[in-house]
Amino acid sequence: MSRVDAPVVGERIPPLHRNRDFLLLWSGSAVSMLGSTASLVAYPLLVLALTGSPGAAGLAGFVALLPTLLFQLPAGALVDRWDRKRVMIWCDVLRALGVGSIVAAIAVDELHLWHVLAVGFVEGTLSVGYELAAGAAIPNVVHPSQVTTALSRNEARERAAVMAGTPLGGALFGLGRIWPFVLDTVSYLVSLLTLLFIRRDFQATPGDATDPDARPGKLAAELTHGLRWLWGQPFLRTATLLVAGSNLLFRVLFLIIIVAFEAAGAAPAAIGLLLGVAGTSGVLGSLVATWCAGRFPMRAIVIAANWVWALMTCVIALTDDRYLIGAAYALMWFVGPIWNVAVAGYQMALTPDHIQGRVLSAVSLLANGAVALGSLAGGYLLESLGPAHAAWSMAVWMVLLAALATLSRSIRRASFLPIEPPRRS
Repeated sequence: MSRVDAPVVGERIPPLHRNRDFLLLWSGSAVSMLGSTASLVAYPLLVLALTGSPGAAGLAGFVALLPTLLFQLPAGALVDRWDRKRVMIWCDVLRALGVGSIVAAIAVDELHLWHVLAVGFVEGTLSVGYELAAGAAIPNVVHPSQVTTALSRNEARERAAVMAGTPLGGALFGLGRIWPFVLDTVSYLVSLLTLLFIRRDFQATPGDATDPDARPGKLAAELTHGLRWLWGQPFLRTATLLVAGSNLLFRVLFLIIIVAFEAAGAAPAAIGLLLGVAGTSGVLGSLVATWCAGRFPMRAIVIAANWVWALMTCVIALTDDRYLIGAAYALMWFVGPIWNVAVAGYQMALTPDHIQGRVLSAVSLLANGAVALGSLAGGYLLESLGPAHAAWSMAVWMVLLAALATLSRSIRRASFLPIEPPRRS
């Protein structure tokens, strides 16, 4: 196995909990994610309160998430061309102004549907740029040997923010429709403050002159550079397609479980408990992800993860027992962060710094596109097949993905440790 980016003998590397810049970046993003999650829950509730229309409420949720599909590739190109720290600073400033305008409009009772939709779309667009810049910055903020550990902490942060922010958004809205958006505005200001105190640069050289696609007038070529580079890496190409396929499954399976629980007469609290247990399992998985990445070859992680997902999907299709379904679903969530940290750590170490944003945007586009497709496919499958047959169709789908992972030459040849990838050429 290769030993790349391992510490030099005698080199003293401070642990992450003493890395001032990483702690600032991590904590600012954590607060920002908490506020964003709370407001994402509140947007449909606010529109429903304004209009009384479930259709308009659904539109608000869709508009807030639409930028994750529309602007991944352009944002990836721009965070490689521009200074990443400045991109994040301006994203926080503009998001705070946008959400703050909703706070002001609610305060004077002059809020309109078009205003909510516009701010939701702008906030979603800016969040794409912020998240890509933050992800691409990691290899420049921590030592290369600590990238996987940093990613596992980011994974735990994201899952904890979703766990806490979802009920918090609903609870704050119950106190008054203004409060989730006050929290979101303040969270962006806190994130902005932490960025201003970070000393390190977030990239080696913005718009690297050695990249032929990064020269003036070449933005169109930059948009596809990440996809082209990703497609030229056999392992990353296969792993990304596998995760896109499993993301589609997770979205469909989530809808199947919700419908099945409701049909069985389960109380909303039971569904909330299921999601809470799954979220907790995901946080626990993120805490052991670095340990797994440092001890198991990449092929073992990828193949084992797919078979765990396949077997647990079969369990969900076989049983009507809600506790068994909950346990299977929680185990699937536990494995997810281990996959994410291992594959993302390898991808970040292999990718040249000047195209990190574009490669991350390509991966995000495929992964998020699969989630959107899963939402559409899930509704269609449930209406045409019913929960039981839809669950079996997903079990067959996941078994096929696991078999493809096992048989894939590029996966089986991945003998390296994800925490210590092969040397860059």
